[in-house]
Amino acid sequence: MNTFGENLKLTIFGESHGEAVGMVLDGFPAGESIDIDFMKEELKRRAPGMSELSTPRTEPDEPIIISGIADGHSTGAPICAIIRNTNTRSSDYHPEKPRPGHADLTAQIKYKGFADYRGGGTFSGRLTAAMVMAGALCKQTLGRRDISIEARIVRIGSAEASRPDFDFALRKEILDARASGDSVGGVIECAATGLPAGLGGLMFGGMESRIAAALYAIPGVKGVEFGAGFEIAKMRGSEANDPIRLEDGRLFTETNNSGGINGGLTNGMPVVVRCAFRPTPSIAREQRTVDLSKMENTTLRISGRHDPCIVPRAVPVVESMIAFCVMDALCGD
Repeated sequence: MNTFGENLKLTIFGESHGEAVGMVLDGFPAGESIDIDFMKEELKRRAPGMSELSTPRTEPDEPIIISGIADGHSTGAPICAIIRNTNTRSSDYHPEKPRPGHADLTAQIKYKGFADYRGGGTFSGRLTAAMVMAGALCKQTLGRRDISIEARIVRIGSAEASRPDFDFALRKEILDARASGDSVGGVIECAATGLPAGLGGLMFGGMESRIAAALYAIPGVKGVEFGAGFEIAKMRGSEANDPIRLEDGRLFTETNNSGGINGGLTNGMPVVVRCAFRPTPSIAREQRTVDLSKMENTTLRISGRHDPCIVPRAVPVVESMIAFCVMDALCGD
């Protein structure tokens, strides 16, 4: 399914080397002020070709609004927006030799050899541009409700944000990987602040369930955790529980090991979530694969234009999907 959401429906469409990628946001409230320039700035944060740390593929990423926005406001109709693909090199891709770590092989099996293999087709990170367009709309509306969604990189390879020289170490990890024909992964942490308590639902409608599902839709995400995450397994209950306090009529918790969510419902504390990104699978080193046309073992070197690390460009994507989940929950509250 390419559609996600309970009250607010987000549909993502397009392929990496097709005519365009785009999104439809159905159920967005009418009368919301929309700043398209803000959307453009968000897209620039994600755009390729902006630094030596990303792929050299450059795209203008100019959003084209098809419907749902008129005179600077949402109309209540489904909002549809696209971004045209203008800089593609499909000759870099060979469907008979699936790239290890990619969806090349599984997509060809699932869709009986008809999946669009160019640039990864619909499995490409290129489609995250559509996620950012939707996120830009949600973030503007949430901002007027004093809700903020902000993400940051907390790890690249072996370099952690706690290091005083993290910015230098981050660049070194990425550039060293690129120089050796390899790639590197990392972790992004996002905090949603200003959320009211009680947002979410039961079982599969809980905020953790919604946010985790949304984040796993981002290509390259292989792990999601909330609050203390996997570290909570090392704690005793007396350490893991967040003591509840009342001051000046306000309820809060002294710690936030639960990441702002209890029982799938927000508790008024910041919702804190981290997601781990795998190293970019497309690397220049020789890798073992199978030639599907000959059905024999072989090797390949990937020569296309790829990011040595997708994490820096993924920061606004993570923010966008969490913003959508919060907006979705608010629309049903």
